[in-house]
Amino acid sequence: MGTMKYDQLVDAKGLACPMPIVRTKKAMNDLEPGKVIEVQATDKGSTTDLKAWAQSTGHQYLGTIEDNGVLKHYLRKENEEEKKVRKHPNVATNEELQVKLDNKEDILVLDVREKAEYTFHHIPGAACIPLGELDRYIGDLKRDQSIYVVCRTGYRSDIAAQKLSDAGFKNVVNVVPGMSEWS
Repeated sequence: MGTMKYDQLVDAKGLACPMPIVRTKKAMNDLEPGKVIEVQATDKGSTTDLKAWAQSTGHQYLGTIEDNGVLKHYLRKENEEEKKVRKHPNVATNEELQVKLDNKEDILVLDVREKAEYTFHHIPGAACIPLGELDRYIGDLKRDQSIYVVCRTGYRSDIAAQKLSDAGFKNVVNVVPGMSEWS
């Protein structure tokens, strides 16, 4: 899986429940919305605890990697902005995208989530360019290709779809609800 990109590290090694959650909560309070945190813990129960805590607080549990006896948990801080209204006019459902993929249509699936989110769960063959890096890589995309933009909920993909359209891309579609309901 390689090195995971994160914005803040929480060291909870050697600590038992509830301390990994206490430290995670404190660090999460200081983190900007949408950023990713890595929690390093040795308590085997920390996986279940952090999953449940993330779900109860609205944060996103991305996954866990075990590395030499250390559990590296990845969580993304909730972002209230992602719950706002979508604006890009061209929208497709997850099911409509799946039909295009099943029919092997010539489309690009562009995943604009953070690399840590993409690593744990993504659509096979999707390109990952996080929203914050899109301006840097926009020139690498083909303007005449159909681009289906996906994120976790449809908010970041909406922004990306608007950016692409504003840059002259003609066939850009925002996929909703996105990876939160992709199977």
